Amino acid sequence: MVSIGRPAGAVPVPDDAPAAVSRLYRQHWLGLVRLAVLVVDDRQSAEDLVQEAFAELYRRWPLDDADKALGYLRTTVLNRSRSVLRRRRVARLYTPPALRPEISAESEVVLSEDRLEVQQALRKLPTRTREVLVLRYYLDLPHAEIAQILGISESTARSTASRGLGILTEQLKESR
Repeated sequence: MVSIGRPAGAVPVPDDAPAAVSRLYRQHWLGLVRLAVLVVDDRQSAEDLVQEAFAELYRRWPLDDADKALGYLRTTVLNRSRSVLRRRRVARLYTPPALRPEISAESEVVLSEDRLEVQQALRKLPTRTREVLVLRYYLDLPHAEIAQILGISESTARSTASRGLGILTEQLKESR
């Protein structure tokens, strides 16, 4: 174990932590940011969430099972995304409508019309349903892994994905 630039009394970091976490960062940072953006709908917040998740992983290294590090990161990103959404919901309750920021014209132009419609429809879904759909159809994860990440049963993940996809399809039909 090596203590790298830490104050006296700090927990030492295992020798393999920097390399292992750096490798995971290079391989999965973008995918985790995309996951967070789809949940919190804000790139800057998403990048912050992912950075915090990697910092937490680094502090907790070594995990009992290093093969589960990606699952740990996904779960951490989703949990932190939920926290952001909760804080935003509370802030919205106490922010007068005139002061709420609008989506900029530049942002709308950058996103294609279809993509924007899907993102707006996703925003209308309950948080759990949105998370299941993003994990299933954006990250292409199997129901078993979704269940593990979200702490639900596999059958719940499967039924939530099915119902959510139906709701999303109806919302998109109505918007056209």
